[in-house]
Amino acid sequence: MTREKPADGAEPRSRTSKRPSHTDLLRKTRQQLEELIGIEIESVSGMEQTEDGWSLTLEALELRRVPDTMSLLATYVADTDRNGSLTSYHRVNRYARGRPDRL
Repeated sequence: MTREKPADGAEPRSRTSKRPSHTDLLRKTRQQLEELIGIEIESVSGMEQTEDGWSLTLEALELRRVPDTMSLLATYVADTDRNGSLTSYHRVNRYARGRPDRL
């Protein structure tokens, strides 16, 4: 079976070289970090492409309290390779949900 070349003459991409979509990358990073730190990631607040892959900023629920506005959240920065495999992470901030950001 022969693969046809695209109209522009470039070699067709093989399925193994396909990079994950942004959504897949976010989902994979979220799952990996949740498994490692054992807490729920509530949201992704930033994503930046780096030389080696991606750097993501994630918000995690560290301590659930009643009322919910007193729950403690944390901001984590997670770095991945180009395929979305986690290479490093660290917590950069911890704050109460009901407390507004300081300007």
